[in-house]
Amino acid sequence: MLERLSPAIAANRFGLGARPGELAQIGTQPRDWLIAQLAGSAPLLSGPELHSSTETLARGLEVRRELRAAKRAAAEATTDSDEKANAVAAVTKIGQVYRPIYIAEATARLHQGVTTDRPFVERLTYFWTNHFAVSIDKNLVLGLAGSLEREAIRPNVLGQYSDMLLAVERHPAMLLYLDNHLSVGPHSQAAGRLERRRGGQRRFDINENLARETLELHTLGVGGGYSQADVTTFAEVITGWSIGGEGSGRFARGTPGEFVFRPEIHEPGAKVVLGKRYADTGYEQGVAVLKDLAQKPATAHFIATKLVRHFVADDPPPRAVERVANAFLSSNGHLPTVYRALVETPEAWSQSLAKYKTPNDFIVSTLRGLQLTADRGRASLAAFEVMGQRTYSPGSPAGWPDRSADWDGASALIKRIEWADAVGQRVGSRLDAKELAPQLLGDNLTAVTRTAVARAASGAQAITLMLAAPEFMRR
Repeated sequence: MLERLSPAIAANRFGLGARPGELAQIGTQPRDWLIAQLAGSAPLLSGPELHSSTETLARGLEVRRELRAAKRAAAEATTDSDEKANAVAAVTKIGQVYRPIYIAEATARLHQGVTTDRPFVERLTYFWTNHFAVSIDKNLVLGLAGSLEREAIRPNVLGQYSDMLLAVERHPAMLLYLDNHLSVGPHSQAAGRLERRRGGQRRFDINENLARETLELHTLGVGGGYSQADVTTFAEVITGWSIGGEGSGRFARGTPGEFVFRPEIHEPGAKVVLGKRYADTGYEQGVAVLKDLAQKPATAHFIATKLVRHFVADDPPPRAVERVANAFLSSNGHLPTVYRALVETPEAWSQSLAKYKTPNDFIVSTLRGLQLTADRGRASLAAFEVMGQRTYSPGSPAGWPDRSADWDGASALIKRIEWADAVGQRVGSRLDAKELAPQLLGDNLTAVTRTAVARAASGAQAITLMLAAPEFMRR
């Protein structure tokens, strides 16, 4: 297969869109440019407006207590209007606490994407955040989704997959999103104590959400060889994986907002998951299962398929998947080794413009290409909502879809063009699209687009036509 080692492919498919002068910087060795970005530690985000998940959740637990008090007051209210007022006040309180945190996280992420000199690493971060998706549709996740990316994914994006997996499954955002803090072993100490107090009536159940999504979405994938019995047993294994600050009396333990293992709600006993027996070692029992899942061939194939779909084509070429999966297995999930195999896969360079940009890709590449500032405020996030990809809001644990058909509808295209027109009006004649287009699109620039930009009635219209061109819409 003939490779086309194009700087434009490196910058737009593996990166987040070229900036002026970047294609010339990449030169004739685009693979080297990408691989060089994998050296050292991944860039982290910090700032006074970015709080730790512990700090955010500790405040959230206070709000939850206030909510419970509001609900009790509502139950005792003498009129429907009193009850409604209490409910509205409670919801408003949640927004006041979490919305500014969400805005700070989302805008910091956008600013990093627009300004980074290591766009390949940033795109990989986006990929893993979507792989381990949580969604801010759930109130308590609103203030934590960004910290999941900052604390569990960014520090591990250039490390071992097993370390990232463990960091994510322990993170408060994931535990809350998939309700694992509510999962109580039916034969645990806490369940037995309450059963005796309630005259033999059991009130606690195993919650399988985190176990199911770990197997189906984070590791083995659908058809990866697990059964419903494995889901149930793994759910028993991770009972007790919870968050400090909850519980009361003798069962209150842990720093508010931090991960804590609660042995009193852990389902006791050895467990068999995927045919392997795991002794009851408490918290370490769950760690052992996750480490084994991270090394399974099915996990390697599932992750390789997703990586190749994201970086190469909607229908992943089998040879490319095999190459990436083999790198995953041979390195025990050493992610830079996996990324190198991806970059060295011939299929990644054989077809330009194979992927349609998501709204996030389109917005970030526009701001990078025009060197526009990503404002640190809610206004900078509006375009993501208008185009249907609100930051940290995929709506399900499966994350945002990654095929062109999910993003290239007529209505979605109109919204992109309208936004491109607004950007063109904002830029006006300050930038010359005739000079800019070759720098951003390289050898992907077609004669049709070059002519349209040259014949534009104004500088603003020329910018709009460049952004609306098929070769800018794709990567």
